[in-house]
Amino acid sequence: MQRRALLGSLLAAPALLPCRAAQAQAQAQTQAPAALTVFAAASLQDALKAQDAAWRAAGGAPLRLSFASSSVLARQIGQGARADLFASADEPWMDYLQQRGLIRPETRAPVLGNTLVLVAPADQPAPVAPAGIAARLGAGGRLAVGDPAHVPAGRYAEQALAQLGLWDALRPRLARAENVRAALLLVERGEAPLGIVYGTDAAASDRVAVVGRFPAGSHPPITYPFALTREAAPGAGALLAFLKGPQAAPGWRRAGFSLPE
Repeated sequence: MQRRALLGSLLAAPALLPCRAAQAQAQAQTQAPAALTVFAAASLQDALKAQDAAWRAAGGAPLRLSFASSSVLARQIGQGARADLFASADEPWMDYLQQRGLIRPETRAPVLGNTLVLVAPADQPAPVAPAGIAARLGAGGRLAVGDPAHVPAGRYAEQALAQLGLWDALRPRLARAENVRAALLLVERGEAPLGIVYGTDAAASDRVAVVGRFPAGSHPPITYPFALTREAAPGAGALLAFLKGPQAAPGWRRAGFSLPE
């Protein structure tokens, strides 16, 4: 009987090993923080990737970053796309989600500010006054902008040009891009002699030169509201607090963004 009992225990022992390994793996997966999904305006691409590294170094959960025009991202959320945090390049597209009950309005805050500049290829750095844009474009050149119909940077560009009395003349000459980074790329490649982008986009590229700056009074203030979505995971609040807080501030400033006073 003793021999049979010993044999039975030996046969049962190997079966325990996979079970314990599975339990340990399940426990490790339970302890690992779930990834958070961030939908962010294209102009935040470089700065937010740097913030992602700082956030993870501080022990934050992994991030899934999705960049596009604010309008595209807001509509995706409106159609059911899963995100924890939305970072818009203007207030109207955050309004779009708030009016539909798709963000937590108590978490909404203006986190960043930006400027609007005129850029040219880096090998053509001569300054251009607003009244000289058409002449610089030449006979067939086009002005690269985010499409004013839905891209925040394009809306600001339209407002600035209208305030300066240039919109009607330049509207037929626009090269309308799907987002501000696509507009920047047209100038980088020399496919457009001039473009209107954010100051931070120009600072992120060594292939363009800033040849003009639009006065702040020529367009509404450029603000970036951030908010948690209605379906945000519990850990998303800590991420938003980090992006709004003192740990993230130096990184935003290095990228050229301004911070609320």
